[in-house]
Amino acid sequence: MLTKELLADYIDAGAAKKKADLVIQNGTLINVNTGEYYPADVAVYKDKIVAVDPDVSDYIGEDTKKIDATGKYLAPGLIDCHIHVECSKMGMTRFAQAVVPRGTTSIITGFDEYISVLGLKGLDDIFAEVDASPLKVFWGIPYKTPYTIPTSTIAYNIEGADHDEYQTHENCYGVWETVREAVQTKEPTTMQALVAARKNHQPIFGCSPMARGKELNEFLMSGVQVDHESYDHEEFLEKARKGIHIVVRESAVTQFLKENIRAITEGAAGAARHTSFCSDDVNARYILENGHIDHMVRLAIKAGVDPMTAIQMATINGAEACKIDGQVGSIAPGKDADILLVDQPGTFNIQSVISKGQIVTEDGVNKFDYQIPERSAALVHTVQRDLTTAADFEYHVDITNGTAEVETINSIGPFVRKRRDVELDVVDGVVQPDPEKDVALVSVLERYGINGNQSLGFISGWSFKKGAIATTAAPDDNNIVVAGVSREDMALAVNTLIENDGGQVVVIDGEVVSFLPLPIAGIASDLEPEALAQKEVELDQAAQQIGSRLPDPIFYLSFLPITAIPDLAITDGGNVDYPKLSYFDPILKVTAK
Repeated sequence: MLTKELLADYIDAGAAKKKADLVIQNGTLINVNTGEYYPADVAVYKDKIVAVDPDVSDYIGEDTKKIDATGKYLAPGLIDCHIHVECSKMGMTRFAQAVVPRGTTSIITGFDEYISVLGLKGLDDIFAEVDASPLKVFWGIPYKTPYTIPTSTIAYNIEGADHDEYQTHENCYGVWETVREAVQTKEPTTMQALVAARKNHQPIFGCSPMARGKELNEFLMSGVQVDHESYDHEEFLEKARKGIHIVVRESAVTQFLKENIRAITEGAAGAARHTSFCSDDVNARYILENGHIDHMVRLAIKAGVDPMTAIQMATINGAEACKIDGQVGSIAPGKDADILLVDQPGTFNIQSVISKGQIVTEDGVNKFDYQIPERSAALVHTVQRDLTTAADFEYHVDITNGTAEVETINSIGPFVRKRRDVELDVVDGVVQPDPEKDVALVSVLERYGINGNQSLGFISGWSFKKGAIATTAAPDDNNIVVAGVSREDMALAVNTLIENDGGQVVVIDGEVVSFLPLPIAGIASDLEPEALAQKEVELDQAAQQIGSRLPDPIFYLSFLPITAIPDLAITDGGNVDYPKLSYFDPILKVTAK
């Protein structure tokens, strides 16, 4: 926390009256403010950059550490401008361990998944963990929770009064992920959040997939300034032309950069200055195999974007759009000491990382001691649900034997779900799943001990032949989601998660084939990134044994309760038709024999 005394020290350090703790010499600066490359030395005092000059000899004292950057370029730390960090399944320390060595020194997030389980007060432990890590977090209070329409069950609902209180907190940097439908319906908490944001001069971050024309105009009247949802380059360009800062998304499953970047390379080159990057939802395996925001810089360059422009997208552009450029986004006096040493702009391979003024990696060697904090009982015992039986997953209808025409939630992509009607057999009053017709059962169970809700429905596009999969990590409400073609296996999968306070599991023929414990709020783990990535591989392999041909079945499963994904979803409240903003009955017609 900045005090008058600390500010005085910074001012003296800027004048070289106090000597630097660290200097970087003989490097070439990537100046994202002016778009220039030139030789420069950098001096760091505590966690701030105090000088960027041709020679910083005056800043060097007896205890100053020196880094020789001969032949290397100096880039600002990278910023992920929109991420649900909980979806990585890594606790904050482990997430920092995965991304900071790859150049990401700042993220913008809402911690909405943690809030759904722990409430706003429960974030104190999370912020304390972040403070002890080399990662910087700029938090935006979610416009409301839960995001689901109709409302699903979570442990804590953000109300308008929370915005009146938390938007003025020191660690609040905006209103997080305001969805178009909440604006369209003039949802009361949303309206209060937006009015408070204007009063408090907070940026409003939006979410408006496929919004065009009048729908987009309507949305922009809310005051949204940043949006991370563009499904194609034409949507991107319309939003950019209407003044939105566009955040291009590239995650483990949703890879939009190649398409979106066409708005710049084929459309309007000027849009680049109002574009940044985000990963949104990413896992350990993807980060370890590809990188993080550094990977997006390389992808953009490969797609034809000038290296300086691509680096600006990963740094200053997002910092300015999110109004954090006074702290991060460039290498300049007064900014936080988040500095990368890279081989050259065109290849952008990161060799050393300084974050919060500390050397995190030097020439690829880790220098930071990642310490896992002691976990409180409130953080690791969050699944409150009675054990289930196979009978809990029977979908009963009012005939004994015959057929039922059902509306399935058909997954045709990670962020597209459409209606598919299928005729299924009814035996002894229960609708049967049918692997031959590619129809499995799905259920969402409330897990906070609030109301005991459970929904039942049908999914297609998964190719399940046997078994079941389940997860407690499932935005936007992180209830238990289970799918399968065996009710017995579905019960075992759910019970495994209940008994272990959360996780992800694959069950086949009465046997737990693969299980990943997620004890932190039922959504994250303290496993090291490499160990977690291996568990992700094991889960995928196990899911393939049940016949799924999806690229990441557990990921698809966890996203089924997100109602904002067009067009269908399922929450603990029921099956959701999002265009209608209402529940639907999946049983269309029954015919008795």
